[in-house]
Amino acid sequence: MFRNLAGNLILHEKIETTEAKAKELRRVVERLITKATRLGDDLTADTGKLKDDERQRVVAGRVAAQRRVAAFLPKRMARTVSDGTIEEVDLIHKLFHEIAPRYMDRVAEGKGGGYTRIIKKIRRRGDNAPMAIIELLGNEDAAAAADDGDDDGDDDE
Repeated sequence: MFRNLAGNLILHEKIETTEAKAKELRRVVERLITKATRLGDDLTADTGKLKDDERQRVVAGRVAAQRRVAAFLPKRMARTVSDGTIEEVDLIHKLFHEIAPRYMDRVAEGKGGGYTRIIKKIRRRGDNAPMAIIELLGNEDAAAAADDGDDDGDDDE
């Protein structure tokens, strides 16, 4: 269950679930992101500009970290794009090339962890379960741009 929840959080960067699942999912996802960020400068290094022995070390480190993450995270998941088409996303690639580099400044400052945020919502109708939104930090710019461009007909003034 947490493999799929973690995969969906990596894929969508924001999901809604119960509070208990969100709190447990936070532990899982933060460990996955930490495995990627522990590569340090090797995560974003351009292997084409490195010497052969250095390139082999960097590539070996990346492959080992990706395999450790891939042992838990699903390889691919599909999402529906806004135009209705289905897009298949490689979660390992997204984690190591889009999400982890976002937190490298935080890691360099010595502030490990804190990659997710849990926002409590109202209780679910029907079974009265406490609900929460769990999201990855650092995607506020994309969310703000999406909110500014919404055309839902209501006046936001």
